[in-house]
Amino acid sequence: MRKASYLCGAAIISCALSAAAVEIGPNPTFSSVRATGPFAVSSQTISGGTSFGGATVYSPNAPGRYAIVAFCPGFTATRSSIDTMARRLASHGFIVAAIDTRSTLDQPSSRATQLIAALNAVARITTGPAAGKIDSTRRIVTGHSMGGGGTLIAATNNPSAIAAAIALAPWNTSDNFSANRVPSAIIGGALDTIAPVASHSVPFYNSMTRNEKLLCVISGAGHFFPQESPPNQPASALQISWAKRFGDGDTRYGFILNARPSECGSWATTGPF
Repeated sequence: MRKASYLCGAAIISCALSAAAVEIGPNPTFSSVRATGPFAVSSQTISGGTSFGGATVYSPNAPGRYAIVAFCPGFTATRSSIDTMARRLASHGFIVAAIDTRSTLDQPSSRATQLIAALNAVARITTGPAAGKIDSTRRIVTGHSMGGGGTLIAATNNPSAIAAAIALAPWNTSDNFSANRVPSAIIGGALDTIAPVASHSVPFYNSMTRNEKLLCVISGAGHFFPQESPPNQPASALQISWAKRFGDGDTRYGFILNARPSECGSWATTGPF
């Protein structure tokens, strides 16, 4: 897959740079984004009430103001399935809520609504290790499988509220995300038979024409690569770097997103970033 040549229009530039530039942590390297980050993290649980199924919230122990991330699991899965990637993401300077959905059978559109509800719940935290560290103006969504489909729906439906989206092996019944204006990365597995990239990740990516975007199809990976421990690479590295570049507006991570990882058998972007 060839890298797309791309010229940003004014609306897209506004979207891509909507987050105030914040540099958190040391200068990144290709190896640092593939390892646990510089921040030790603590966790707490929050209730989702009737809006979502609750969450484990990971936050850096160091003082500071961090972007908030809602991370949704896939069909029949719970928050434990994405715990490894969530904790790794938090260690790089994010407050990450690994959520449960109201039902493990919820469809992507419901998961999209629950991702937004989870972000709102995290923004209201006033106790525990995350209290006082939340920058509610910087919001990111990410998810696996139906959670990945929900991620793209949430971004499409909430362009002014979401700074960045990362969809992992996304599954959705519609492949049309042409209205999406949020910078969105899609990471799929070449051997995925549940959400085959030919009918999911690739058409999702191709449908988006109004945003910064990235597509990596990992050679040899199946559908469940986001559940691997230690975190699958380059999925975790790209998730971290995309969240940094567009969630924090941190241009130090652009060079990582501009370099095709060796594991990506197919690769396309609207970069350079």
